[in-house]
Amino acid sequence: MDRFGRRPFVFWGMLLFAVMMFLYNWVGGILVLLGLRVIQGMTWAISTTSTMTAVTDMIPIKRRGEGIAWYSMSMTFAMAVGPIWGIWVVQEESFRALFLCAAALSAIAWLLTIKISMPFRPQSSVKRIDLFEKPVLPVAASVFFLFVAYGGITTFVPLFSDSIKVNSGVFFLTYAATLALIRPIAGKITDRYGETFIILPSLVITVAALIMLSLSTGSLGILLSAMLFSIGFGSAQPALQVAAIRLARIDRIGAANATLSTASDLGIGLGAIILGQVSQFMSYRTLFTVSAVSVVLSFLIFTFVIRRLLLKATSANYS
Repeated sequence: MDRFGRRPFVFWGMLLFAVMMFLYNWVGGILVLLGLRVIQGMTWAISTTSTMTAVTDMIPIKRRGEGIAWYSMSMTFAMAVGPIWGIWVVQEESFRALFLCAAALSAIAWLLTIKISMPFRPQSSVKRIDLFEKPVLPVAASVFFLFVAYGGITTFVPLFSDSIKVNSGVFFLTYAATLALIRPIAGKITDRYGETFIILPSLVITVAALIMLSLSTGSLGILLSAMLFSIGFGSAQPALQVAAIRLARIDRIGAANATLSTASDLGIGLGAIILGQVSQFMSYRTLFTVSAVSVVLSFLIFTFVIRRLLLKATSANYS
C-alpha cells in the first residue's frame, strides 16, 4: 500500500471478500472449508488494513484521535451487533441465508468505497518492501494482549451467559450502546491531552471489567461489566492506533496499520484458542481472570516501553 497506493487494495480486497463469503454456500467438506477460510483471511487482511490506512490519510492530524475513534467504533459496533444478528438469522432461517446476507452486506461495503477519493501518492521510487514497521512493534505487542481479552469476550460471553441463565444479548447490546457514546469523547480527549492520558486509565478499567465479569452471577453483573469493558477497551484501542501512527515513519503508515492489524487479529484468534483450553480444564470465571492478566501485560508494556517512545517522539517534534 505504501508503494502502490491504497485504492487497488481496498477495491480488490473488499470485492474478493464478498465473493468468498458467497462461496460458503457451496462448501461440502472440511478441506474445502479450510481452504476457503485461508483465502478469505487474506482478503480480510487486505480489506481491513487498506481501509484503515485510507481513513488515516483522510483525517487531519490534529483530529486523528477523534477520526480513528469514529472509524474504530464502526468496526467494533458491527462486531458487537453481528453475533446477535447472525444467531437470529440462523435460528429463523438457515446458515445458507446467513451467508447470503453476509455476502450482500460485504458487496454493499465494496460499492460504498468505489467513488471515495483517497488522497495518496504512490511511492514508486521505493524498491524494498518490509513486512513490519519496527518502531510500532511495542504497540503491536500491547494491542495483541488487549485483543486476547477481546477474543475471550466475543467467543465465551455467550457460553458463560448461558451457564448463568442470562441472555448474552444483554452484554453485547449494552457494550454497543456504551461504545457509541464513549468512542467520540475518548477520541477528542486523545487529541487534546495525548495518548497516554487516555490509554493507561482505559486499560485499568478494562481489567476491572473482566474481573467483574468473572464474579458475575446475574444480569446486573453482566450489564455493568459490559459498560466498563466498552469504556475501557473502546477508549484504549483507537488511542493505541494513534500512538502507532505517531511512532511510524510518515511514508510507512500502511505498514504500521498492517502491523497493528496483524497483532489484533492474532490476539483475537490465538486468544480464543488459548482461553478455550483454559475453559476446558478450569471454568469460565478463571478464563476471564486470565483475560484480565493479559490486559495487565498490555498495561505494563505501554507503561514501561511505549510511553517512553511517545515522549521521545514528542521531544523530537518540538526540537
